[in-house]
Amino acid sequence: MTIKVLDEAAKEFEDAVTYYDEKQPGLGHRLRDELDAHVRWIRKHPNLPRLRAGGYRRVNLRVFPFYVAYVIRDQVIWVVAIANAYRKPHYWIGRL
Repeated sequence: MTIKVLDEAAKEFEDAVTYYDEKQPGLGHRLRDELDAHVRWIRKHPNLPRLRAGGYRRVNLRVFPFYVAYVIRDQVIWVVAIANAYRKPHYWIGRL
């Protein structure tokens, strides 16, 4: 399956990387590595996370307080949000 990331989700992620790098050099890189590993896992197992109300699936990162929200449409995995789990729950839901 192909993975595509919405522009809004990509911006959220880049903002988070910048924030963590400003807190501690190299921390943003660790976030990037963790997200990359989770996206690779999603590509291999797209249907394992449960389908949530609204028709999306979610995978939580382990170290950082973020999750990847995605939908599957015609053999494409669309990442709709890379969201901070502690801020504004479901602010991104309109992207679906």
